[in-house]
Amino acid sequence: MLLRPAIALSALSIAVLSGCATSMSGPSASAELLARSGSMVSGTVNFSETDGRLRIEAKVAGLTPGEHGFHVHEAGDCSAPDASSAKGHFNPMSKAHGHHASEEHHGGDMPNLIASAQGEAKYTAELRGLTLSGPTGVVGRSVVIHADPDDYKSQPAGNSGKRIACGVIAAR
Repeated sequence: MLLRPAIALSALSIAVLSGCATSMSGPSASAELLARSGSMVSGTVNFSETDGRLRIEAKVAGLTPGEHGFHVHEAGDCSAPDASSAKGHFNPMSKAHGHHASEEHHGGDMPNLIASAQGEAKYTAELRGLTLSGPTGVVGRSVVIHADPDDYKSQPAGNSGKRIACGVIAAR
């Protein structure tokens, strides 16, 4: 007879712990990257909010080795063959383009993505000033990978070259 309360307590513990794991993961969003400008780039970018920061994680293939500009763009539209339909960098605070860690930068300015010799990149960054929703929200916008590295100073977009991949950011 002691076995039944122990089983019930174990089941309750599992249910409580499962509930905690679900609530801790919180809301998230993702974007499937589409090749643009004649590239062969593909991949997925995931977004989640953690401790007042927006966490970005990406797995990308088909890149040329080296650094690539990586930004959140204003419009959630990747329909143009060159991704020009994504418009400019997301800039909710109307600031000049700059390094993601400086005071003066677009909200959509992120660290460069770095591809291996095999053309693959695994990327993780946490940024302040962006959220999933609201005035600084990325859901409904796009994420774009450029052919060249962002120099973090040229206006208006860091001299990152053509847009080689684009994905619309959607809530999950």
